[in-house]
Amino acid sequence: MRKIYSYLIPALILFGVFGLQYAYPEELESLRIKVFDVFQKIKPRAYDAQTPVRIIDIDEESLSRYGQWPWPRTLLAKLVSRMSASNAKAIAFDLFFPEPDRTSPQNAMALWSEDPFLAPIRSQIQKIRDHDTVFSEAIAKAPLVTAFALNLQKNSSVPLLKKGFAQRGGLVGDSAIHYLTPTYAGAVVNLPVLEKAASGNGNINMDMEHDGILRRVPMLYRLDDLLYPSLSAEAIRVVEKATVYQITLVSATKLMRGIKKGIQKIRIGQWEIPTDSHGRIWLYDTGHKSERFIPAWKVLSDDSVLKELNEKILFVGTSALGLKDLRSTALIPFAPGVEVHAQLVEQILQQDFLKRPYWAEFAELAYFFILGLFLILFLPRGGAVRCAIIGITAIACAIGLSWYAFDKWHLLTDPVFPSLVVLLIYIVSSFLNFLQTEKERSQIRGAFSRYLSPTLVEKLAKDPTQLKLGGEMKTMTFLFTDIRNFTTLAEEFNAQELTLFMNRFMTPMTNIILKHNGTIDKYIGDCIMAFWNAPLEDKNHALHACQTALEMQQFIEVWNKTREKEAFAQKKAFRPIQIGIGINTGQACVGNMGSEQRFDYTVLGDDVNLASRLEGLSKNYGLTTILGQNTVSLASFATLEVDLIRVKGKSKPVRIFALLGEQGLREKASLRELTQHHDAMLKAYRERRWEDAERSLGACRDIHLPEIDLQMIYNLYASRLFSYKKNPPAQDWDGVTLADSK
Repeated sequence: MRKIYSYLIPALILFGVFGLQYAYPEELESLRIKVFDVFQKIKPRAYDAQTPVRIIDIDEESLSRYGQWPWPRTLLAKLVSRMSASNAKAIAFDLFFPEPDRTSPQNAMALWSEDPFLAPIRSQIQKIRDHDTVFSEAIAKAPLVTAFALNLQKNSSVPLLKKGFAQRGGLVGDSAIHYLTPTYAGAVVNLPVLEKAASGNGNINMDMEHDGILRRVPMLYRLDDLLYPSLSAEAIRVVEKATVYQITLVSATKLMRGIKKGIQKIRIGQWEIPTDSHGRIWLYDTGHKSERFIPAWKVLSDDSVLKELNEKILFVGTSALGLKDLRSTALIPFAPGVEVHAQLVEQILQQDFLKRPYWAEFAELAYFFILGLFLILFLPRGGAVRCAIIGITAIACAIGLSWYAFDKWHLLTDPVFPSLVVLLIYIVSSFLNFLQTEKERSQIRGAFSRYLSPTLVEKLAKDPTQLKLGGEMKTMTFLFTDIRNFTTLAEEFNAQELTLFMNRFMTPMTNIILKHNGTIDKYIGDCIMAFWNAPLEDKNHALHACQTALEMQQFIEVWNKTREKEAFAQKKAFRPIQIGIGINTGQACVGNMGSEQRFDYTVLGDDVNLASRLEGLSKNYGLTTILGQNTVSLASFATLEVDLIRVKGKSKPVRIFALLGEQGLREKASLRELTQHHDAMLKAYRERRWEDAERSLGACRDIHLPEIDLQMIYNLYASRLFSYKKNPPAQDWDGVTLADSK
């Protein structure tokens, strides 16, 4: 089973990130809104030149023609009068005038010297009308909205509120003013004469996000305990001739649906403006559009331009760099502030808003929580690749659906932060699973490196599912091999020589087994026990075991020649070694066997014991390798049946065979002829036809195969025939030889 921390650590990360939504909402919001910036850059709001909003721009050319700012109020009065005469619906100044006009004659005279020569001139100048008065009269005749600015420094200035506010919805005692942030303490206002003459008065403050980008603009502002409208909202009110702002708060019913407490929407005349809980609307940016702008100098001097102002809402502001009224938006690095006000009014008239619905945050949290939980539970079972496919697909779907919602309905839903959370969980879970897998692989390498070839160990480590520990029944092939007369041979060596001899024998023999995908079970003195088809599946286990036996025989032949040369060089007696090999195929229980303190990966079963018996019987027949009948049926090698034996303790006899060579030898005509006579000899022998058996035996001896020495077998049968002819066996004799030795 997987360690509990494979689930616990990713789960803690999931719940930890879930808690971050509440612990650091502003930081996470900063990440989210950058995604919304990208959406706007991909598909900004389409600009419609038919929308009746224009900007009267006090640009660089206008300043060049009419002098530096501030202009005389008389010039501004002329500008207002010409706009009013063009039948503008509303004129909103993104400029304010808190001090008297310094160019007014009365104000200018205060700077003159007290020279008596100027006394007659002073008398005449006193009769000239004050510029601010001229400006106020022009304002009074126009549907004009003045501007003021709020600040956080306390002062006594209080902007003139033109119209009031009505409120509906909310809880008992709930008020829109409680949801407006920040709370301003002071204001910079226009001259009273100008403010009083205006049809409207609105705030021009625009709050930037933490990164200095303007994205959300309030429609309402708070000065102490008073509500004030924005410049754009007041421009709409003047056009609509509305007498009140209708503010709708979230009701108790909607709170139950999950909508945040606060402001829900603002109605100005016929226009309904959906806002967030703080009374803000998202700026749905078009980017800078020169078609919005009409230079102020053209309005002042070119009558042909005036017809373009008919039935328009006009914002008077400046794009001149020197006046520093610039903002950064999602699409415009340096946008004139007046252009933002104009865009907000365009959105209201077009009813084209970006909306972040009340359920968006819940949906985002639910998305990454459910998907993250799924990955935590599924990753240890499903694997990294399948979970990666699921995760990538889910992230792609989230991004695609989020974009579709923006493109079709202008909904703002964030796919990136939830996707990053899911990716983090996937990486952590995958890393933990990788560590667990590497630990398991290391255990597998350590457990099986003694039994299997390095190639098979790595194959098993890469896919541990092929390993079934704890004991299972399987059809397998088993091999036992040892050195004949090893005890006598060992007496010729001292301890060091014996160790060297065994290493020179065991190492190549082990390599041969591993080469043919065998598993080393154990070493018992000079005996090696091996098996095939566990722990890895091997469909050709019988074939591989036979190939191993033949290669072992070839090795012994070559090694004997090498030892003979070494003995001759050292002037020592040479004794060739011979080995016996027993191979059998059958059912066995394979797995970790032993005690709690120590265990081995081994096999148990009658067919295993038979393989060991066959190895012991090989010397009785003068053969190197003897096979069980099941092995012969699964491997197409050159073989001859040797005998029919009954193992002690078993009632059913088994046929045993000599392994002669590879498939090529089987195809030789001489071997086919030998097999024919050999099988005839065995048949006659078991049917008590002793003379026929002797004739077939003689025919077998006459066939010469240099690569095969079967003389000891034929001597054995010749001896049996001679004995049975003199002393026939009992009537119940079935031709079976009792194998009572090990």
